[in-house]
Amino acid sequence: MKFDDLNLEQSLMEGLSAMNFQDMTPVQEQAIPLILDGKDIIACAQTGTGKTAAYLLPLLNKMLTDKHDEDAVNAIIMAPTRELAQQIDQQLEGFSYFLSVSSVAVYGGNDAGAWDQQKRALKMGADFVIATPGRLISHISLDNVDFSKVSYFVLDEADRMLDMGFYDDIIQIVKKLPEKRQTIMFSATMPPKIRKLAETILHEPAMVNIAISKPADGIEQGAYVCYEAQKLRLLTSILKKDETLKTIVFSSSKLKVKEMTRQLRRQGVQVAEIHSDLEQEERDAALLDFKNGKVKVLVATDIVSRGIDIDDIELVINYDVPRDVEDYIHRIGRTARANRKGRGITFISEEDQDRFYKVERFLDKVIDKLSMPEELGDGPLYAPQPKGRGNRRGRGGNHRHKSARPASHSPRNEKEGSEKTRRVENESKEAGRREGEEKRATSQRRRKPFYRNKKRGTGENTQRRADGAKEV
Repeated sequence: MKFDDLNLEQSLMEGLSAMNFQDMTPVQEQAIPLILDGKDIIACAQTGTGKTAAYLLPLLNKMLTDKHDEDAVNAIIMAPTRELAQQIDQQLEGFSYFLSVSSVAVYGGNDAGAWDQQKRALKMGADFVIATPGRLISHISLDNVDFSKVSYFVLDEADRMLDMGFYDDIIQIVKKLPEKRQTIMFSATMPPKIRKLAETILHEPAMVNIAISKPADGIEQGAYVCYEAQKLRLLTSILKKDETLKTIVFSSSKLKVKEMTRQLRRQGVQVAEIHSDLEQEERDAALLDFKNGKVKVLVATDIVSRGIDIDDIELVINYDVPRDVEDYIHRIGRTARANRKGRGITFISEEDQDRFYKVERFLDKVIDKLSMPEELGDGPLYAPQPKGRGNRRGRGGNHRHKSARPASHSPRNEKEGSEKTRRVENESKEAGRREGEEKRATSQRRRKPFYRNKKRGTGENTQRRADGAKEV
């Protein structure tokens, strides 16, 4: 189905044409007509399916066709992170290039004048407010913001917001909204807590369900079973072999991100890093360098596993197994976007084996275990022991998961307890000890200036807008 079939306003179609939008994705095809009809919807769609356009386009069209107060906030779009809020704001600017529509982005990490800019925009009115929950709550509490004219309320990546503990904030924001409004909820997964939220804030919603929480078909998945001490050398080996590929390396620990970045730069790899210790300007600069191809490798925490809009990422490497299956899907979902092909590779240490087995069970597939490079030696056996499955040794003898075999297994590597394996195990213990020391040192350094974090606040904040809301 094409966008021409929707009978959208001509000025909006001009923007779509300029951005070369022609064919709708499945989620757009199902969601846009429902939103145009004024229905509440709850949509379950994986990342990279075009869900942002699925709600922005019909809302922009309704701004043109329906009556709205020019001096009030007319639509609120909630996002879990500032990165996703930025992405939504950028797409809104593109779609509304030929329209007289105002917007303001409200999130944290900007300069000291950002608060006043947001405050003016919220007071003067804006067609669209794109915000993270914490920052918007701060404005509600301190500035007595009026949301009584809001016609549209959108929750993007609602599951992520609830995972981050924003349930009470969302309910507090909803209480400031008029009863008569259109509410739109997008979520990558549909756990019970999302259904509970939907029952609370939506009115007779229509359901849109697109490929619940499964990686895109274009992603080739693989995994290396390795010791912790082998990971850095393994990573360097992969990056040097595929040095022309645009690659994101994810880790759950910012300490590991910092260490990886240092070591890769020593090896001559052009790399940028993103983690929570960086200021927003530094994050933006790193992301821009990566997007423009100035650097081919971006090392990051899960802060960018959702909400970055880069279509040509070819390789995603999980330096460790994510804590949640949803995070795994969102990480590797950074590649193979817009019907492209991509690869997702995961490093599985002994401690992460049970967690990776949960990923395989959820996806209902055994992910290929790749052979370790010869110079790194053997990795451990892949023998996960998920809770409730008993010991490895059962009635059938020494039972193991069917993939419980080192990826690098070969006759010449049969001998157990070899010197190389013992050396790797010792290096793994030493790496763990060094990481523990660095964590303790970081904790000591941060105790003294804790008041600075309190002064800054924990909410997200906003973007630019010297005179409040901008015309886009």
